[in-house]
Amino acid sequence: MSFFEENCLEMDRYLESKTSNEPEILKKLRKETYQKTTQPHMISGLQQGRLLSIISKLISPKNILEIGTFTGYATLCLAEGLAKDGKIFTIDKNEELAYLSEKYFSESDFSSQINFIKGNALDEIPKLNIDFDLIFIDADKSNYLNYFNLIKPKMKSGSLLLIDNVLWHGKVLEENPKLESTKIIKELNELIAQDEDFENLILPLRDGIQVARKI
Repeated sequence: MSFFEENCLEMDRYLESKTSNEPEILKKLRKETYQKTTQPHMISGLQQGRLLSIISKLISPKNILEIGTFTGYATLCLAEGLAKDGKIFTIDKNEELAYLSEKYFSESDFSSQINFIKGNALDEIPKLNIDFDLIFIDADKSNYLNYFNLIKPKMKSGSLLLIDNVLWHGKVLEENPKLESTKIIKELNELIAQDEDFENLILPLRDGIQVARKI
C-alpha cells in the first residue's frame, strides 16, 4: 500500500469518527449487507448516508426518486428528510436482493412512505407522472445519460439532482478512456456542467457525488 493510500484510509477513518452516528436500523442493515451480498461496497455507507440525510432534511422534499435501491441504505437515509405527507419512489430490477431492502423498509419509521418499484428504471420512470424535489441516481453507469434525459423533465425549479460515482475511481481523468462506462460518466459530467438549466458542483466524497440544482 502506498503512502497516499495509507493517508487516504487514515483520513477516511478520521472523517467517519467526526460524522454523526447513523440510526441503529442503518447499522443493522449495513452489517447484513456485508454478510449477505457479494458487492457490499456498493452500499452508500456512513459518510455518504449522512450527506443524503442532511440534504433531504434541508429541503424537506415531498417527492423523492431513487434510481438504484441495492439493499435500501440510501433509501432510508433520504427518507429521513421527507415531508410528513412525502413519498420516496425507489426503483431496482435486482429481485434477488429485494427481500433485504423490503425487510428494513417494513421495520423503519418510513414504511408507509416508501414505494419500492421492482423493474427496469428506463421503463418505470416514464410511468411516474410526478414532479420530484430530489432525485438520487446510483445504478448502472451505462445508462446514466439515459436516466438524466428521462428525469430532467420531471424536475421543477429548485429541485436537486444527486448522482453517485461520478469520479469513477479517478478514471474520469483519462483523456482517452477505454471503458464505455468511463466515457459515459465523463460525458454526463460535461453535459451537466454546460447545461444552463442547472447549477452544479462535484463533491469528492468517496467516489464523487454530482450535486445539481435545477434553476
